[in-house]
Amino acid sequence: MFREVEEDVQRERLEKFWKSYGAWVIAGACVVLLGVGAWQLWQRHEAAERAKASDAYSAAQRISTAAQAAPAFEKLADSAKGGYGLVAKLSEANALQANGHVLDAVKLYREIAAADSAEIGAVARLRAAWTLASGAPRSELEKLLAPLDTPTSAWRQMAREILAFSDYRAAKVKQASAEYRALSVDPQAPQALQARARAMAAFLDSGAGADSGTVPPPAPAQAPAAPAK
Repeated sequence: MFREVEEDVQRERLEKFWKSYGAWVIAGACVVLLGVGAWQLWQRHEAAERAKASDAYSAAQRISTAAQAAPAFEKLADSAKGGYGLVAKLSEANALQANGHVLDAVKLYREIAAADSAEIGAVARLRAAWTLASGAPRSELEKLLAPLDTPTSAWRQMAREILAFSDYRAAKVKQASAEYRALSVDPQAPQALQARARAMAAFLDSGAGADSGTVPPPAPAQAPAAPAK
């Protein structure tokens, strides 16, 4: 009997609760269902957009000439979102550089580096620095590579290689050689980079790149001998 009374009490409480809050419960359930449905629709939309961007990027990669590839990547960079947009912009810069538009390429590399602090931005920063390494002052390269040239950066050794090359191009042979030797034994440097650094250090230590002085003027031409009588 006590059980029946308890059940009646619970039923009465449930009915009161439902009369007071039932509409809110139904409304909340509808909101949850609508939210789940909207999320699924958004996920499908994003997946479709990524697939579309992937197809467009693959099509641009198949273009054989840099002059034609650059506009294709530019169009994709303007329309694609997130990572594909940045990758397309990086590929556009690479195509511009290959086509001889160096200043435009460097401008794009800098824009990407400013917009992204992760891998794509780091690659763009390195590409810009390599493009400028033959002629830009070391101070400009140091400023460009500063975010990568830190003790905890995975890109530090690649940045230091560019600075060593800059010193080599500026005829600072001893400084460049020391930098290359340090990179050749750096345990954090990739093996391929160590090998390049080792080869450059040996090249510079052998005397290559040193200023050998001016070329002597050519010897004066000898007067022709007088004809025999």
